[in-house]
Amino acid sequence: MQMSAMNMQMVARSWFMYELTGSAVMLGVVGLGSALPVLTVSMFGGVLADRIRKKSILVAGQFASALVALGIAVSISVGTIAWIHLFLAALLQGLVMALMMPARQALIFELVGENTLMNAIALNAAAMNLIRLTAPAFAGFFIAFWDIEGVYYLMTGLYVIGFIFASRLPRTGRDRPRESNTIQELAEGFRYIRNNPNVLAILVLTLLSTILSMPYMFLLPMFTGDIFLVKVSIFGRLTSWPVIGSLLLALGESSARQGLLISVSGLGALVGSLVVASMSSRKRGLIFLLSLLLTAVSLVAFSATGSYLLALIFFVTMGLGQAGRLALSNTLLLSNTDDIHQGRVMSVYMTNWGITMVGVFFVSILADRVGVQLAVGGAAALLALITLYYLLLTSRIRSLD
Repeated sequence: MQMSAMNMQMVARSWFMYELTGSAVMLGVVGLGSALPVLTVSMFGGVLADRIRKKSILVAGQFASALVALGIAVSISVGTIAWIHLFLAALLQGLVMALMMPARQALIFELVGENTLMNAIALNAAAMNLIRLTAPAFAGFFIAFWDIEGVYYLMTGLYVIGFIFASRLPRTGRDRPRESNTIQELAEGFRYIRNNPNVLAILVLTLLSTILSMPYMFLLPMFTGDIFLVKVSIFGRLTSWPVIGSLLLALGESSARQGLLISVSGLGALVGSLVVASMSSRKRGLIFLLSLLLTAVSLVAFSATGSYLLALIFFVTMGLGQAGRLALSNTLLLSNTDDIHQGRVMSVYMTNWGITMVGVFFVSILADRVGVQLAVGGAAALLALITLYYLLLTSRIRSLD
């Protein structure tokens, strides 16, 4: 339920911000709002995850997310909504994510153990990608047919359901006594990462790949609103089939085009997650790098085309690559980390999201100067070159099983 709401929010927040401001920079601003807490607080979330039961953190995070979504829905209903409210909501949601996600990621290891970790992570990713296949498109068409506030009320309900399910998870792990203060535990976590070359290499490459590959997601309103225009007149003859005709006519709205793009990437990601789930624990580092390369090449092709149909095709292959990138980076990190440091290592992993939002902010400024296609495509091309370096010139990650 949490992932359904988050995927709907991905469409709703960026689309609504662009509707209110018409500015690429403001899309970057709202992304930056969600990034700031992740950059400043997520390491404390990692300490928290290593100190107390992870289930308790997850339950509290679901409840807080519901309150944030409800606040935006009410603001729209009473007519007081402004871009600053979306920014503040992004800031609060980022704070929740910073404190909750390290515990959520590390909880998987506690629930399934080492032997089935990769399969569990991949199946979890498959479930999330199945949601990603439907939720963004639903949000886009919901906005086109009805209104934006309904999406936020629906997200509130989904977070509440997530809260109920999280409350029913088994109690795993235990509360650990405080043996040192928070700053000392943070410093010890950084020392552990510095002295573990495999973990350090995976974190560095994951950081670079996220910064260079993810800005497109927050700049999609520019692609769907200004580049991938669909002529709705050609669908007129299909109106004799009300459902099909209505759905196709809705593609005249940029929100529907944006939601459909994210959803078809979920199709590729679902396939990729299932493939990873069926893999053995061999050559995972190599497949991680190949997944990165597929993501980068697909994103370059997407940025270069002006055809919405081709963009849909490239998004499928990009989703396939992203699934491998996310599932295998997570698996490789947890497999190479001892259990008492997993929360802190995953909190550093989560800072990738926050640093990405900083990248989104600067790419959005570049998009206003040179165009969104060149800005996004150039970042993806740089990612392709970095990945080729790791594939051809160093064996640190390529050799990992």
